[in-house]
Amino acid sequence: MNLSMQKINETANTIKSFLPFVPEIAIILGSGLGALAEEVQDATVLDYKSIPNFPMSTVAGHDGKLVAGMIENKKVILMKGRFHYYEGYDMDIVTFPIRVFAKLGIRSLFVTNAAGGIRQDLIPGTIMLMKDHLSFMCPSPLRGPNLDEFGPRFKDMTQVYDKGLSQIAKSAADRLSIPLKEGVYAFFRGPQYETPAEILGIKALGADAVGMSTVPETIVARHCDMKILGLSLITNKAAGLGTTQLNHAEVTETAANAEKNFVSLAKEIIKDWKIEL
Repeated sequence: MNLSMQKINETANTIKSFLPFVPEIAIILGSGLGALAEEVQDATVLDYKSIPNFPMSTVAGHDGKLVAGMIENKKVILMKGRFHYYEGYDMDIVTFPIRVFAKLGIRSLFVTNAAGGIRQDLIPGTIMLMKDHLSFMCPSPLRGPNLDEFGPRFKDMTQVYDKGLSQIAKSAADRLSIPLKEGVYAFFRGPQYETPAEILGIKALGADAVGMSTVPETIVARHCDMKILGLSLITNKAAGLGTTQLNHAEVTETAANAEKNFVSLAKEIIKDWKIEL
């Protein structure tokens, strides 16, 4: 599927026809983090397969549903299941929902992921606020003809993650007494986990956590001038830093165990989220 404004418009119009409002915040739920969708009130649920041009999520822990409704008096739309480069999708497909959300008029993106901890204090169960990312392993989702309707050919990436939203997240964590670390997330293509040598290399470059998602979406969201907040749930120590072999079951199990804190923090952040008109 080649990205085109025709397909973006078709998908946006289909989603819009099912919704009673224009969502204020788009939320992408990472592996094992789908519990937040259960907090949506007056929910409208759309299967990805019923949405034209939407791909299908093929990874365990990604249900493949759009859920729209209210959380803490904010109009939200959640992706229970994202798309990954390692599933065989090109980057324009991985990031297609972000273009659709922008076309719907959504100006805020709350993105979450499960990640491997590199920094010593980022142990499984820890929540990390993304302050920046390393994208050099990520094929650019902006490659190819520029979509001028969304943003310029050469987009500044100095401040991808919004400082105001980051402060809201820190304040929310303080109120709830939930430890919140801050760090740099590094993208790897996957699906294989990283080698210990690769982890040592990106640690030297400033990475605190590593994963296989999020960065493509945030690059496109930044291109669309969205305000972005990113949270990583540390589900394992990165390769060479733990005592067991890495596996996806560990990721989903740790996410399930951390579910209560993650959902509580996410709701508190959404409650204080400043919506731009």
